[in-house]
Amino acid sequence: MNTMTMFVENSKPIRAAATYIRMSVFVLERGIALSDEFDDKDSEKMIYAVLFEGKQPVATCRFENPEPGTLRIGRVATLKAYRGHGYGRQVITAMETRAKKMGMSHSLIHSELTAQGFYERMGYHVVSDTFMEDGVPCVVVKKKL
Repeated sequence: MNTMTMFVENSKPIRAAATYIRMSVFVLERGIALSDEFDDKDSEKMIYAVLFEGKQPVATCRFENPEPGTLRIGRVATLKAYRGHGYGRQVITAMETRAKKMGMSHSLIHSELTAQGFYERMGYHVVSDTFMEDGVPCVVVKKKL
C-alpha cells in the first residue's frame, strides 16, 4: 500500500490536486456546471486540504473563513475509487485542526442531504432548513471546535 500524505496549504501543486479531485467528482461524475463548481473563492490565497495516496490525490476540501472565529469547510470530495476508507473524514479533521490552531471556535459545512449522516457522525448538527445549492438539496451543519 502506498503512503498516505496530508497537505493543508495554498501552494500551486496542492491547489492543482484539489482542482483535479473536484473536476473528477463534481463536474465529470456529478454533472455540476464548471462555472458553479469553480467560483471566485478559488484564488491563490485559498487553503485546501488534500490527501494523497502515493502520488495520487484522493480527497480534498477547502478552507473558508466567512466570519471571525468560524471555519467553513467547502467542496469536500473523494475520488469514487477511494470512497469508504475514511479519507473524507481525514481531510475535514485536518482542516478543523488548522482552524483550531488559528483560534477558530466553530466549523460549518453546507452539507448535501445525502451526506448529512456522515457529518453528524463527525459531531456536526443541523442548524438550518433545507435549501438548494447548485441544484442539490442541502442543510447547514455546525460543530464546536
